Amino acid sequence: MGLEQLSISSLITWLITHIAPVFLVTSPVTSYGDQIYAMHRSRSSAGFSLDIPLIMLVASILKLFYWLGAHYDMSLLLQAGLMVIVQSVLLHVALQNRPPSRAANTPFAGSANGDSVAKRPFNFWQWRLARPYWKFLGYYSLTLLILQAIFGQTPWFTALQGYIALSIEATLPLPQILSNQRNRSCKGFRLSVLANWLLGDAMKMCFFFLADSTIPWSFKLCGLFQASCDSYLGVQYWMFGEGVSEDETLGKDMRLS
Repeated sequence: MGLEQLSISSLITWLITHIAPVFLVTSPVTSYGDQIYAMHRSRSSAGFSLDIPLIMLVASILKLFYWLGAHYDMSLLLQAGLMVIVQSVLLHVALQNRPPSRAANTPFAGSANGDSVAKRPFNFWQWRLARPYWKFLGYYSLTLLILQAIFGQTPWFTALQGYIALSIEATLPLPQILSNQRNRSCKGFRLSVLANWLLGDAMKMCFFFLADSTIPWSFKLCGLFQASCDSYLGVQYWMFGEGVSEDETLGKDMRLS
């Protein structure tokens, strides 16, 4: 009996230390590949929140700089690098296939017809042209590089980088939650993305808390919060499904009138 328990324990440890890191590294592709293909195929990014690539790009770029001081697990570094690439592609495809109404993929819009879109200062991340999005990311990366050169060797700055990056990443589900709640529909948000998020949460929790690798507490705390938000997204999918969104209902009513 003791040998059997030892074998099971060894198997679980092997899975956590070998399978979980591979899943984490490849999760950007498995999570968002289907979303990218779906938007490209349908020629529409309606229902998809543009704030998702914003959050992931801001957080992942900062995580790359965070590694220079923290030297956290290599699999998490590779995940951050691949996430930057995948999210850049996702943003490009989403911008290319935006519907005419800004409200369709702006989660903080005041109404479905887009007439009372909740404006942000300087129309941040609500620009109609693609160039400002890439300029912002370029200036953001340059600013982080300058700060790294000045404060990169100080422990307080490294710790601050980690908590800011991972706190931002932990808010990832919030724009989609608000968008789904506003539309009373999860249409445009791929079930495959949600499934990968939930599976990724399970893998991350096992890896963060059970693996022998030294994982900073910033990863663990922010991971727990994000897992809770992803679980609520699952509740929304159960409640609303991929029903007709308010934007489509409004368009249908206008055609009938």
